[in-house]
Amino acid sequence: MAEIFRRVEKKYIVNELQYHRIKEKLSKYMNEDKYGKSTICNIYFDTDDYELISHSITKPYFKEKIRLRSYNIPNKDSKVFLEIKRKYDGVVGKRRIEMKLSDFEQYLQDKNSIKSNNKQIKSELDYYFKIYNLKPAMYISYSREAYYEKDNSDFRLTFDSNVLARDFDLKLDKGVYGKDVLGSGKYIMEVKTLGALPMWFVDILNETNVTPGSFSKYGTAYTEFILKPAIERREAILNSFIFDSKTKNNYALKQCAV
Repeated sequence: MAEIFRRVEKKYIVNELQYHRIKEKLSKYMNEDKYGKSTICNIYFDTDDYELISHSITKPYFKEKIRLRSYNIPNKDSKVFLEIKRKYDGVVGKRRIEMKLSDFEQYLQDKNSIKSNNKQIKSELDYYFKIYNLKPAMYISYSREAYYEKDNSDFRLTFDSNVLARDFDLKLDKGVYGKDVLGSGKYIMEVKTLGALPMWFVDILNETNVTPGSFSKYGTAYTEFILKPAIERREAILNSFIFDSKTKNNYALKQCAV
């Protein structure tokens, strides 16, 4: 089974008070979707040197991510989705194929082990794994509430919280745990639409003083676990070199004075 999505996505970072005020107003216009409240679990794939996310966090015109997703903690027979997510000029496209978790584990060993009705998506995924030599790079999970507009199912809204990440134990069935990279009392509100925002929603944004924001779950986790420690190690080495050089220079000056 294959699925293809294409839409504009806008993110907002809201606090606890804004979250509750928005939720109160949404009930008049939106219903919970089929997943309702769930825990989204993801494994993001990347190269050994994190080429995909390094490019993504520079906010380029075009970027892409490859991930494996499940709704709640899966077992070997649970349904998972292997996805390609692309963003081009603000428009997000998502293409994915469905399989069992055990089938995906076999796919990592043998790309011919999975047959899909959509050969194009399967071919694209095969290409990415081969050309980039992709490996599991980051686990990210979060609690999600998902809604769709009563009169227009193309307008969707989600609240994500409890964003946990880890760069080890990179399997979906290992459970939900990690470091909170969003912070308590914060929610990522994301709207997904094929057209303009409905006026009733614009009114809610104005009434609750919510403005667009930016937050990349994988990008934030990569910065926290990989980029910052690398920078700190480099600075420590540089400072050690400078200190050592000063010590040697001072010693040389003393010897000259003698």
